[in-house]
Amino acid sequence: MAIERRMSRSMFLSTEVVELRQMCFTPGRVFEPGKYLAGDLPDTAFEMGLVDKLPPVRGKSEEIEDGLD
Repeated sequence: MAIERRMSRSMFLSTEVVELRQMCFTPGRVFEPGKYLAGDLPDTAFEMGLVDKLPPVRGKSEEIEDGLD
């Protein structure tokens, strides 16, 4: 039997950049895999375990901001 991975939105700051690993379908929008602010993703993405924390950044933080959707 597989271990279910459940996360909660409360594990993340709303301004934290996270990675959505798989597509997430909601009635109003389709979220493609990629980097998002945690506050921009629906609760469903967190509850289904589709969201990962990003590893700590090494280098200049300005380089990361350019890659956000």
